[in-house]
This record gives sequence, C-alpha cells and structure tokens, in this order.
Amino acid sequence: MIVNADLHIHSRFSMAVSQKMTLSVLSKEAAKKGVALVGTGDCLHPVWLKEIKEMQKIDDGTFELNKTRFILTTEVEDRNRVHHLIFFPSVSSVEEFIEKIKDKTKLEIDGRPKLWLSGEEIAEYAKDVDALIGPSHAFTPWTAMYAYHDSLKGCYGDLADYVSFAELGLSADSDYADRIKELKRLTFLTNSDAHSPYPLRLAREFNRFEIEEANFESIKNAILRKKGKIILNVGLPPQEGKYNESACIKCYRHYTMIEAVMKKWRCTCGGTIKKGVKDRVEELSDYPEPNHPDYRPKYLHLIPLAEIIAKALDTTPLTKTVFAEWNNLIKKFGNEVRILVDAGMDEIAASTNEKIAGAIQAFKGNKVIVHPGGGGRYGRVELPGDEAKQVHKTVKGQKSLFDFAGGM
Repeated sequence: MIVNADLHIHSRFSMAVSQKMTLSVLSKEAAKKGVALVGTGDCLHPVWLKEIKEMQKIDDGTFELNKTRFILTTEVEDRNRVHHLIFFPSVSSVEEFIEKIKDKTKLEIDGRPKLWLSGEEIAEYAKDVDALIGPSHAFTPWTAMYAYHDSLKGCYGDLADYVSFAELGLSADSDYADRIKELKRLTFLTNSDAHSPYPLRLAREFNRFEIEEANFESIKNAILRKKGKIILNVGLPPQEGKYNESACIKCYRHYTMIEAVMKKWRCTCGGTIKKGVKDRVEELSDYPEPNHPDYRPKYLHLIPLAEIIAKALDTTPLTKTVFAEWNNLIKKFGNEVRILVDAGMDEIAASTNEKIAGAIQAFKGNKVIVHPGGGGRYGRVELPGDEAKQVHKTVKGQKSLFDFAGGM
C-alpha cells in the first residue's frame, strides 16, 4: 500500500507550539493534507504520552484516531545542542527509555527535552530499547549534527553505524545530502517539524512509503530497507529554507563563503553572519555533484497549496479568499497531496480559476523562481510572469506529477 507519512511534529507541550496541537485536531487536519500516518512527537512528555495511550491501539507501536495512524516519536536535544529524532516500537520501550534518562532531564518542562547526554549515549539508550535514531534537520546551523560535528562518527561515536536515517530539514534536499559520502547508506527522511496542526505547516514535507501496512513495523522495515521502501521524498525547495545561504541574522544581508570568512563572520551592520546549509554542504562534500545510490527515491519540490494559491492571487496564505479557494479544491479532490502530487493538470484546470491552475502547473513543471533564504528568514518563491498571468492549456490525458516522480 502507498502511505504518506510525516514523522516529525511537536505537541502543544513543546515550546513555541500552537495550543491547537492536539491528537484530535492533528488527526482531522492530516486527512485534509493527505497523510495517513503521523509521528506523535513528544512521546516522552508524561501528559502527551497519557493522551497517546487513550487512542485506539492498532499494535504495540501504532495508534489510530479518526482513521489517521500514529507511531511513537520524539525529538531530543543533547548536551551539545544537537537534535535527534527517535522512533519507538512500543509504549513499553518509551517507558523503558524514560527510566534511563529521567535523572538527565526534566521531562514535564518541555515536549522536546534537553538531555545532559552525548549523541552517542542517546543512541546507545535508543538501541537498548530497539528504537530507531537519526539526526533531526541534519544541516540546520543552530541545532543540527553538522552544525557541531563534521561526521556521523563525531556525533554518535561508536554508535554511528546504528544510525539508520537522516532527516534533511527544510534547507536541504537529496541533491545536497548525496554529495556527502558517509550519508550514502542512510535513508533520507523529509518531515515537517510542524508546530501547528494545519496543512500550511503539517506535512509541508513528507515521505511517501510503499509498505504492507501503516504501522511502526512497516515503517521501520522501509527505513532499514529490509521490506518496503520510501518511493518519494517531498519537501520545500531548499532555497526557501531559512538558512539556505550564509546571511546576517540581524539584517539578512547575504554573503558568499569567501566574503563571510574575510569579514570574520561579522556583518557590516554589526550582526552575526550565520553559515548557510549550502556553504556547509560545500565544506563537507566528497563529490562535486550529487551521487545518488540506486535506492534513493526522487525528491519532489513543493510548497503548501495555500501558499501556491496566495502566490497566484497576490495575497497572503491566511486570507479568507485563499481559504475559500483552498477549501473548494479540497472538497473536489479530497486532500492536498492528491492535488499537488497525483492529479493531472486537466483535472485541476477544470476545478479552479486560471490563475490558480497556472500557479499549480508552474510548481508541477518546476518553473518557479526561488530567491534563497538565509540568516533565519525564509526564501521567497516567485511565479514566472507568464505563469501567473495566463492559463496553461493542458493536454487531455496529461500525466500527473507522480508519473514523473518515480512512476510508482
């Protein structure tokens, strides 16, 4: 079966997260987005774990609410500020992990706890309870593995070989990561890290799995490439990420690597120049171009449907006009992923106005212009003038984007 999954979110018990991040709201909004399986996030938090247990139990590591499946996941921060993503096989494994770390943190304070442990120690504890572990948003300059380490070994020590995946983050994609030799063996994950349950944030990046069932065991086997697989990674264009290029965190002026080094990472305005993901990948790269292994799935660049509609109508995503158009399309197609990934343009053009159809086709055809983000400010996506102003005539029977994205 084909399962779209977002495996990294946060609950309302994490800092700077919407209070609407409840399992009930998440389950309903996930259906509108088109993801059938969601990571719970924050499963080490005592209240959140209690709420997770109240859902319908499918098996030891899988729960269901309003037809949306959940598996047990958390993100933790180590003593070096590096974030790690952990997937647990059961509630008992979560509780066993909690026993191991309870004197190293205060779990009730934050859904994403800071553990006074190294990456290697956290990986060892994860291995002890048969959980999967890998770096969260591996390239982000503030709280990622490659912000503080030059290698998996540097972060995870003797447990580096136990790491089975790397989450790419919003400022990177497979082309970036597959320039680094040590990442070749890992499965790449694309997740939203959502702090809000609505489709503008939930599953803005997601993974399309081909697996036997929407449960933990099938997800685990696909990540380990034992049975099943990820057939598509979907995410933002990396240039849209907040830290794609090196830039000042105060005035957002962009710098080349050479310029930043010459200025000793201090902007003309006095602010700090933060090294961008693109430059960090260049530093770490073993290959001048991406070197994708045969098992690496296609990577599809998309932004949320509401943002595309807003671009087409020259407004912002949170307006009533955008919501009305978004809601109209969701009613016709069922969910956002079907519109952006699976539906053909002839079908879409018959269901909305010319500007919106043209904008969607610009994304499907990879014809958008992205002005890179940096310094903590998102990049800016722009539609080509002719794409925004006129309807693209569609050919009856035109293949959907999914046909071009792996044909699976």
